[in-house]
Amino acid sequence: MEPLTALIVKAGEAILGINRGAMRVDGKQDGSPVTEADLAADRVIVEGLTQLAGDIPTLSEERTHFATPPFHGSFFLIDPLDGTKEFVAGRDEFTVNLALVTEGVPLLGIVSAPALGLLWRGIVGRGAERVRFDGATIGAPEPIHTRRLPARGEPWIAAVSRSHGDPRSEAFIDGRPHAERKTCGSAVKFGRIAEGSADIYPRFGPTCEWDVGAGCAVVTAAGGKVTDDKGGEIRFGQRQDTGFIIPAFVAWGDPQAVGTTD
Repeated sequence: MEPLTALIVKAGEAILGINRGAMRVDGKQDGSPVTEADLAADRVIVEGLTQLAGDIPTLSEERTHFATPPFHGSFFLIDPLDGTKEFVAGRDEFTVNLALVTEGVPLLGIVSAPALGLLWRGIVGRGAERVRFDGATIGAPEPIHTRRLPARGEPWIAAVSRSHGDPRSEAFIDGRPHAERKTCGSAVKFGRIAEGSADIYPRFGPTCEWDVGAGCAVVTAAGGKVTDDKGGEIRFGQRQDTGFIIPAFVAWGDPQAVGTTD
């Protein structure tokens, strides 16, 4: 975990070293933006992983053309810059995401918010932590845990996207009593679930595996659960013909809350 954390922090430094006002922004085939910062972080991570664990395959958002699923055994799942729209807009809630997936299940995750100097990390079965950092200086980890299902009459706190709202997600949140919304960018929402400052994060629009894998591991390690929209398990790295798309998911702080409406 420590060398992986240092690597992800280094990737964040590469992102922060890019001049947002002068950088080039291109469009991908799916219409999403890609910047010099995405590519710089990708290079740092892939080169670092080659040195740290070169025998483990890597699936990065910026290198999907090299992917050959299904992945058997373990592989690294990476989003070098999650929340590119946030980054381009000059906001601070963008992240660098890394997961180690084994047999389709994310077991280790790091979600780092470089501009906030904050990251969340965890290993399923061994707990989760929040870590503050300043440049390359990484502070002492703080253990974190998701919180229990709100008691009857207490409000649910829902982590919601600033850029990707959809009617089904809104209706799902409205089905929780006295729901309050906490707007967050990128995978920061998973971190807020893991640390217990939010209860639920629904996303009923399509997203990609690299957007979700690291957050899934962190939330699960912290005591929560991430499911599909029917409460079932999400598998990663198994099929390429779907474009690595996850149609919908819900991150729950309390696993006992899965499927509840009050």
